[in-house]
Amino acid sequence: MIARGGLSGLAGGFILGFLLKWIQAATGIKVYTLLLNIDFIYPKPLPEWVEFAIHLVVAVFIGIGYVYLSSRLKIQGFGKRFAFALILTLPALLLYFPLSLLAIKDVPGVWDVTAFGYWCLGHLGFVGGMVLLGGRNRK
Repeated sequence: MIARGGLSGLAGGFILGFLLKWIQAATGIKVYTLLLNIDFIYPKPLPEWVEFAIHLVVAVFIGIGYVYLSSRLKIQGFGKRFAFALILTLPALLLYFPLSLLAIKDVPGVWDVTAFGYWCLGHLGFVGGMVLLGGRNRK
């Protein structure tokens, strides 16, 4: 269960990261920078791969929690698992606002509706990856 959860979180984390990186490259809206940004916690510059690794560690823990809880609650069917994963991911969507406010780097503003839409789209990719690799729950 831990391995399956870790892999599902890892898959979702890679999808989220690569999707936001692509969106940022295509539009210039710094949603990938916002995803990786921790300059308000640790002010020294870190290499991108370190920031991405931190993001993936968080994603792995979310994936483990998702697989554990969906199994424990006996959530069956793709639609129900997707809805459950979306509910678990809602707090991450709302992190857009404090991350925008606290950031020292140049990131999208707190009221940038387009950036928030891209942020939500990226997190839908995270949910999809997590659900697909989280597998079906055993009865």
